[in-house]
Amino acid sequence: MMLMPPFNVHHPQTIEEACELASRFLSNKESFDWVAGGTDLLPNYKWHINVKTHVISLAKIVGLDTISMHEIGAMARLGAITASEEVHPLIASAASKVASSLIRNNATLGGNICLDTRCFWFNQSEDWRRSIDWCHKEDCGTGSDCRVIPNQNTLCVATYQGDLAPSLMVLEGVIHIIGPNGPREVSADSFFELDGITRNVLKEGEFVLKVTFPEGVEHRVGAYKKLRVRESWDFPEAGVAASWFAGDASSLRMASTALESIPRSHQAEINALESELSNEQILPLSEAIMKSIKPVNNTALPPRYRRSMVRVLAKRCLREILGD
Repeated sequence: MMLMPPFNVHHPQTIEEACELASRFLSNKESFDWVAGGTDLLPNYKWHINVKTHVISLAKIVGLDTISMHEIGAMARLGAITASEEVHPLIASAASKVASSLIRNNATLGGNICLDTRCFWFNQSEDWRRSIDWCHKEDCGTGSDCRVIPNQNTLCVATYQGDLAPSLMVLEGVIHIIGPNGPREVSADSFFELDGITRNVLKEGEFVLKVTFPEGVEHRVGAYKKLRVRESWDFPEAGVAASWFAGDASSLRMASTALESIPRSHQAEINALESELSNEQILPLSEAIMKSIKPVNNTALPPRYRRSMVRVLAKRCLREILGD
């Protein structure tokens, strides 16, 4: 039986109070986590993965659950996003593919964006991880090497398996962040940082406040396709999103998830197209995107299969937004 380790839960009523708590814990050198819906963090705590002394909940802060075409709050529940007619259809579609309806009713936009990376060697019980002498992501001071790619004790290759990130990226979303040092914002493309431990650009004490989208985003046509072992419940083994203003090839955006330690934008592959986007360009663009990613052997499906399926998912996305 997995027993939840002890920790202190805090329920700030305002953003300012949340930042004050974070500032206090940082000053006292006390470890803490942010929790939104808790559908990922709390199971990890049961596995004794990265347990902190304090957990600051965002659940009681009013105004963080906004859902509209141009703004979605970090505490917006994925179930509510799925059912909303106000949000962009691409975001609703991606949210509807997350886990099961029970989990979607608790899971949040902010939690899905900040999802911890996953790996066969890491997402196990504490006893199991101890029995293999730990790994690079959680070495417990032993200096353990990466179990996926040995002899390179510098980079964690745990896989990011959030569903919503590529859709936010192709809709040119902006992620708003706040912490003890004040607010800042970064593009969804720039939010993620290539390392399975670091994961994103959040600094100590910061949390995601909301995501906003530019004027005219409602005119973008988008699609998100996902590979998973079971049709419901499972994390993506690969995911591809695409959007554009219909007929405007220069507006095409594509991104992938669940293939590396961060979701990846594929603007370079799009820019390399030799002609305007058309049915004839679907296959070469899909193949270019497939060649650009490098999955590793730390999820349920083999890397070669996941990589080959990227081409299939990209083709399906492009055909859908072209109306084919």
